[in-house]
Amino acid sequence: MAVDTRTDRRPSSYAGILWHSTVGKKTAMAVSGIVMLLYLVAHMLGNLKIFFGAVEFDGYAHWLRTIGEPFLHHEWFLWIARVVLLAAVIVHAVAAYQLSRRDLAARPTKYVHKKKRTSYATRTMRWGGIILGLFIVWHILDLTTLTVNPHAAAGHPYANVVATFSTWYGNVIYLVAMLALGLHIRHGFWSAAQTLGANRPGRDRTLKAIANLLALVLTLGFIAVPVSVMTGVVS
Repeated sequence: MAVDTRTDRRPSSYAGILWHSTVGKKTAMAVSGIVMLLYLVAHMLGNLKIFFGAVEFDGYAHWLRTIGEPFLHHEWFLWIARVVLLAAVIVHAVAAYQLSRRDLAARPTKYVHKKKRTSYATRTMRWGGIILGLFIVWHILDLTTLTVNPHAAAGHPYANVVATFSTWYGNVIYLVAMLALGLHIRHGFWSAAQTLGANRPGRDRTLKAIANLLALVLTLGFIAVPVSVMTGVVS
């Protein structure tokens, strides 16, 4: 008697079914993208405190480690935020990779007609995501663990930021990453709005304007710090 040794790999839970669907992956990308966007807005506003001087900026960095005390232990809120952000990054990256693979597998060998705008957006999101992924690793090694920042000193975040942007390579890496971030937000916000059903006839122009504004404000807000260090405004 023959025994069927095949296993049914289809997901049995609703969450599993949703994740394995294209709609589910796009929804996961949209939600995780919104989480990261909210973090970026807060992070940019925090970065801009550097213009108020070392005391203000270092005090802000210290405050981040004491949020929730005494209910939470020292740095617990910071680590919770890091875990949530890391989970959002992983979900976003995995869903993007799997959707890309699924899209490539579904394409015919050759296209007779190509949509240049769609192709441009796809390439921008794909390469922008890779650049940002590499930058996150660099950013952590630079200003969190201080591994690649030769003039950094623990407990002096203002001085460490100035030290980073006093090097040509620190500026190049950061500026390139922030430009990629702006493009990623511009296309990503619009895609997320479509996925979550926020776009409606008459709303498209407004949503595109919001996407452009968010991308512009965040890009300018982030690059203001290295430019100010380079020009001596922050020193």
